[in-house]
Amino acid sequence: MSLRDFGLLVLICLIWASNNIVSKIVVAHWGVPPLFYAAVRFALVAAVTLPWLLPAPRPTWRMLAVGVLMGAGGFALLFMGFQTASPSAAAVVVQAGVPFTTLLSVLMLGEKIHWRRGVGIALTLAGALIVIWNPHGFSLSLGLWLVVASALAGSLGAVMMKQIQRVKPLQLQAWVGFTSVWLLAAASLALEPGATGKALAVGWPFVGAVAYSALVVSVIAHTGYYGLIQRYEANLIAPLTLMTPLMTIGLGVAITHDHFDLRMGLGAALALAGVLIVALRRNQVTPLLMFLKDRSQ
Repeated sequence: MSLRDFGLLVLICLIWASNNIVSKIVVAHWGVPPLFYAAVRFALVAAVTLPWLLPAPRPTWRMLAVGVLMGAGGFALLFMGFQTASPSAAAVVVQAGVPFTTLLSVLMLGEKIHWRRGVGIALTLAGALIVIWNPHGFSLSLGLWLVVASALAGSLGAVMMKQIQRVKPLQLQAWVGFTSVWLLAAASLALEPGATGKALAVGWPFVGAVAYSALVVSVIAHTGYYGLIQRYEANLIAPLTLMTPLMTIGLGVAITHDHFDLRMGLGAALALAGVLIVALRRNQVTPLLMFLKDRSQ
């Protein structure tokens, strides 16, 4: 990989990590309801990528399901989780999506799990459980369990995406935005009374956060990411994207003052080591890359 492209990948991972911090600030510090935030975000994504919506991929029903899982399902749950979970803890726990993706690939795509991938899956799940665990047993933090549910939704969407042929990056963004905005808007209207007023009270900082999340993260960063995938082997790109959770942890400690102790450090080390082992298995790379991209939209 050239130094320029490596620098581009570092920048992309930094953008993805910073978006986790921005999302935490929006829903937890500013009090913007998470479903409303996700709805506005995907409305902007849908508007910008509308020219790429048609012709619809076949089968269309599968593309609709992928859009819901990767957008309304995965990100609604993630943003809801950020209301109580720290970005650092969420960055570790969401890595559970990698073994989820692997196991779903076995069930839905007929892939095989060899012993090394089995070790990677075990390490990743163990790391996530260590983060959730506390000296008195499993933590009842709803936020982290919502993050786990978000990872599962993203994993299912990534594996289903493998079953759709010839979908271009901006077309995927268009369908994720288009399918998500209606469900999120309806859910916010029903479950989050006064959401618009809370967002308006924040003012221009909220507008900036939405624009950053939708345009810089979803449209610009992902376009650059897909370009790197086309130029380099996936086995090179996938492990390097582990910079994203590491950067999220660093930014979370520095900006949102996340608590990060020895237990969380051990859990993070195990989870990321497991992800690295899974990422280096060649017959896993496509669903894995889709999951890694989905977690960073």
